[in-house]
Amino acid sequence: MNAFTIKDLENISGIKAHTIRMWEQRYGFLKPQRTETNIRHYCNEELKTILNIALLNKNGYKISQIDKMCQDEICSKILGLQASEAIHERVVNELIKDMVDLKIQEFEQTLGHYINEHGLEDAVREIIFPFLEKIGILWQTGHIMPAQEHFVTSIIRQKLIVAIDQVPVSRDSETCILFLPEGEHHELGLLFLHYLLKSQGKKVVYLGANVPTRDVHSIVDTLKPDMAFIHLTGTCPNFSFDKLLRFLQEKIPGLVTIISGYPTQCYHKEIPPSVQLKRSFPEMMEFISKL
Repeated sequence: MNAFTIKDLENISGIKAHTIRMWEQRYGFLKPQRTETNIRHYCNEELKTILNIALLNKNGYKISQIDKMCQDEICSKILGLQASEAIHERVVNELIKDMVDLKIQEFEQTLGHYINEHGLEDAVREIIFPFLEKIGILWQTGHIMPAQEHFVTSIIRQKLIVAIDQVPVSRDSETCILFLPEGEHHELGLLFLHYLLKSQGKKVVYLGANVPTRDVHSIVDTLKPDMAFIHLTGTCPNFSFDKLLRFLQEKIPGLVTIISGYPTQCYHKEIPPSVQLKRSFPEMMEFISKL
């Protein structure tokens, strides 16, 4: 059983912590346990409950109405939601629930069905990255077991690699290298960039995760690529954005390098002329579509 903090519930559900506390006081659907120091913590079932309640509440149901519903009625109401955003959130919530319960087959079926129905790009934009965004903080705070993270990333990674392999090899002379710096091991975002760039007809040299800077320098000297891409997700504690930028400026100053991912959103210092920050995935997708 996982133990989630009220901040975890806020991050995943989008419901503010003070609202969750108020719901606890007025209604009976959440019954957190408390530590010896009186700090609330929540189990898997309570996480799933708050996801259901938050989804209905965001789509017009009053919390007092939801409190009177049985579990079957809640599920029926959720399945009846027709707005596209509500459908996307419902699928994301299903993936979260399957993850916390280690329901590997159900997770793969839910994700595979959405990809088959809507295509990989829509699935990544509407389902996979919202899912990863919701649970990313839990990964970094250790509130998800390694087994949960591993099976989730393995399934998504497999889907992305299959899609990449299905894109025809390009004859374009423009080459892009993709890599993650030392300390960055989460490569799902980078794999999706691989798919987008290959779909645009670019030659892609995929170096992967946790690549030493000396190796990047050597490969750039040898291949002389036209552009480099980096997508940062969850860097290690001693990772330094400043150090990465210094390396790019001093060792490969002529290479246009595009950096995306969560750390770019809070970086506001001056950047080298050859570096561009894309602070959201839609911004990155738009940039690639115009290459």
